[in-house]
Amino acid sequence: MSDSQATPETPWPAATLSGKLRDYIERLGSVWVEGELTQWNVSAGNGYGKLKDLTQDATISITAWRSVRDRLPQTLKQGDRVIALVKPDFWVKGGTLSMQVFDLRHVGLGDLLERLERLRAQLASEGLFGADRKVPLPFLPQRIGLVTSKGSDAEKDVVRNAQLRWPSVQIRTHHAQVQGDRAAGEVIAAIRALDADPEVDVIIVARGGGDFQHLLVFSDEAVVRAAAACVTPLVSAIGHENDRPLLDDVADLRASTPTDAAKRVVPDVAEELARVVQARGRMLGRMSHLVNGEIDRIGALRSRPVLATGDWIIDRRAEDLTRWVARGEELVDRGLERAGTRIVELRGRLTALSPQRTMERGYAIVLLPDGTALRSAGDAAAGDALDIRIADGAVSATVDRG
Repeated sequence: MSDSQATPETPWPAATLSGKLRDYIERLGSVWVEGELTQWNVSAGNGYGKLKDLTQDATISITAWRSVRDRLPQTLKQGDRVIALVKPDFWVKGGTLSMQVFDLRHVGLGDLLERLERLRAQLASEGLFGADRKVPLPFLPQRIGLVTSKGSDAEKDVVRNAQLRWPSVQIRTHHAQVQGDRAAGEVIAAIRALDADPEVDVIIVARGGGDFQHLLVFSDEAVVRAAAACVTPLVSAIGHENDRPLLDDVADLRASTPTDAAKRVVPDVAEELARVVQARGRMLGRMSHLVNGEIDRIGALRSRPVLATGDWIIDRRAEDLTRWVARGEELVDRGLERAGTRIVELRGRLTALSPQRTMERGYAIVLLPDGTALRSAGDAAAGDALDIRIADGAVSATVDRG
């Protein structure tokens, strides 16, 4: 029945078709092909990857079993240009077609990787990757701008982890295609839109893991230059730890995954509160230690004999004051005594020289009519009225020239 013509009345079983395909494919034999490894993983000793045509958009899946994988170069990685001896292999149970690898050799860097390396060197020479261009992230951004595909795991990871760490954080998401022909333009538009928003404090460009070729949009020159021109701090969170698109080099911060981006952009409120409590505890301990040290030092000073009581300071000053008062009184008394003696001496001298005392001894003062003292007999003319002053009064006389 399996060899008969298949009709609607007599269809073939699926196993019959699968068997015929397997038999036909096995007759094709092996062939050498050239391409670029866009994916290469090792699991349980077997190698699994994808080989992309160098010029056209065509990709085949390849499998290298352990026995062959052990003979292959250990430095194989995505982006390598290789030639491989493959044979088509149809898996009947799963209905899948893959290429079984029997040999695989390096040719050199794949064209795509080579172009990326040239672009990386060009951008580096322009200074776009310089550390001096990196802008530090704000400690606590109030609003985060997110560029990613709609409903993606990357979006969920960033939003969930950011809100878990700081519940009040706000996230403004600008959805964009992250692979395909329109991806570069949409990513550039999203970055520029968020950069122009004054409320956005930091921008995260996020995408989950994928094949090397699926991440090429984030190595696009226009995307990289748009990120370099971004004034707002930008975080690149593309793929996994091993993925390294050019956007990682120009971003202000590279996060290994979208989850890592959320953790590095948003502080953990619990951790920050714990740090505040620890800081307050350390400050309280330091202040308590400082105050207690000063209290002990003051106590030690007060316990010294010289500071045990302060009365001695007052007593000493009181003795000095009493001595100075007594000395002052003594000096004042001496001064007054000397001054009194001097006054007595001066009084005696004044008394001895006083005209009144002279007149009391029998002398008189004769005054001319004009009130001047008569000093010579020739000064008085005949008939002048003279005023004669004596000790107890005055008398008048007239000059008579005989």
